[in-house]
Amino acid sequence: MRIYSLAPQLINQIAAGEVVERPASIVKELVENCFDAGAIQITIDIEQGGARLIKIYDNGCGIEQADLTLALSRYATSKISSLDDLEQVKSMGFRGEALSSISSVAKLSLTSKTTKSDYAWCISTDGAEAVFDIQPAAHPQGTTVKVEDLFYNTPARRKFLKTEKTEFSHIENLIKKMALSRFDIGFKLTHNQREIINLKIADTELLQQQRIASIFRAEFIKNSLKIDFIASGLQLTGWVGLPTFSRSQPDRQYFYVNQRLIKDRLISHAVKKAYQDVMFHGRHPVFVLYLSLDPALVDVNAHPAKLEVRFREGRLVHDFLFRALHRSIAEQRPSSPEGGGIESQAVDYDIPAPIKQQLVSSPSFQYASLTVQSAVPFNIAEKTQNYVIQPQIEDNEVTLSADNFPPLGYAMAHLHSIYILSETQKGMILVDAHAAHERITYERLKKQYHQEAIANQPLLLPVRISVTSNEADLAEQQQAIFNALGFEINRIDLQTLLLRSVPLLLAKADNETLVRDVLADITAQGSSERIEERTNEMLATMACHGSVRAKRRLTIEEMNALLREMEQTERIGQCNHGRPTWINLTHAELDQFFLRGQ
Repeated sequence: MRIYSLAPQLINQIAAGEVVERPASIVKELVENCFDAGAIQITIDIEQGGARLIKIYDNGCGIEQADLTLALSRYATSKISSLDDLEQVKSMGFRGEALSSISSVAKLSLTSKTTKSDYAWCISTDGAEAVFDIQPAAHPQGTTVKVEDLFYNTPARRKFLKTEKTEFSHIENLIKKMALSRFDIGFKLTHNQREIINLKIADTELLQQQRIASIFRAEFIKNSLKIDFIASGLQLTGWVGLPTFSRSQPDRQYFYVNQRLIKDRLISHAVKKAYQDVMFHGRHPVFVLYLSLDPALVDVNAHPAKLEVRFREGRLVHDFLFRALHRSIAEQRPSSPEGGGIESQAVDYDIPAPIKQQLVSSPSFQYASLTVQSAVPFNIAEKTQNYVIQPQIEDNEVTLSADNFPPLGYAMAHLHSIYILSETQKGMILVDAHAAHERITYERLKKQYHQEAIANQPLLLPVRISVTSNEADLAEQQQAIFNALGFEINRIDLQTLLLRSVPLLLAKADNETLVRDVLADITAQGSSERIEERTNEMLATMACHGSVRAKRRLTIEEMNALLREMEQTERIGQCNHGRPTWINLTHAELDQFFLRGQ
């Protein structure tokens, strides 16, 4: 068997297989070059889904005439020049192979003008030239790259292209994602001479929200949380959707690392874990998030298309993201009349005497104490005695001070023995009493659990667990981890463990399987979350059984005490299963229902 050197164009065509998957791949590479050129306006013209034409113009710094030939050569770049540069990449591109790969499977022309040059220069190629003819051209400052007849010389690959509509949809979605990475740049996209996207520079938060709304719909901004979290040299900013604003597919999850759009399992896991207590089963959160960190701490040269990165401190990044999102979601509570959050402290509220007297005379009002059979009883008497507000009476009519009006208002009725109807300063709310109390009880149980050491329970008959010698070694080495989790495990021979005690909350679980899973987790990732997940499941079950049951009739005092507890409870917007606990109707929405003012 003989060995031959491949021709340069064939080498480039092979390399193009990694860079040029479809027209959208070319658009991504070229737009990233526009970013690196310092452009503030990028125009993308597409014809026939990109198969006929991809033309991209930017008003960046441009390319010198002497460097145009190098720009079309493999491994020629202005982005890096040493190994040190590669280990802390600050630019979008750095390999210097995009233009050469693209030109090997399409007809490419490059026209560029710098600020120092009196006129532009143009170079054209189909990937086969050894000597290039550079011609002067009329062109404003910046660069235009024109790519025509994609895969004209590799017809087998052209057959793999999808329909024009499908290929352009990939390009459109890509530009939307890239536009969210750079608010300091304007974007214009056309298809077959028809304008599809036209985004101006968004240099204020309001304009940024408008850009996001134009891509995600305005409902996202109305149902999202603004994130700005800094710790350990990491910064996370952006917007995350409320748990109730979710989708059936993870198709609205945009994550950027140092302005680079990426997909990463570690990041996905951190986000999923942050939402695990509040997201309804089978639903996916919506978010646009930006992680900034030292470029030396992230390897961007981990994927041919630069869609994945590798963090040097993966666990640190994972825990940082989880804490930032988990805390931001937890701190969202019903807003006060002024729009601020609720402080975690006792608030003095009660129903004014005239209103209370009117409610007491209602046939549905009962003086029955609320008794909850759970580890965390809901003490109505203790709560209601602290809520005092002085009524303001004018012209025999009761009014409430805006400064003291509680965010979730005052209960007016218990509908169908399930829902609490409450009047608020700005309208009305409906509360699912069971779901709300379930969240309150669950948060209390978790707090108590994490404030104390895990209680364990000795087994009457220790359980022998057969394992591999490596797993037995690991169990010995990680004895402290197992003890902290509530397990007492001893090694009795080369391949046998003896389980003597288990966590009290998991006494009835299949602990032999659980021990095996923990060992597998420690082997794979150095830690285990199974105990925490199983414990939270147990706590959630206890909270569900210990909460107000549907069809259980509540008194006005009981309902108001529940509302006050809701105002001080983290993650109160959803029950333990991710279902909403309350909904709000404003005066304006109520007026619309009845055509008032129209």
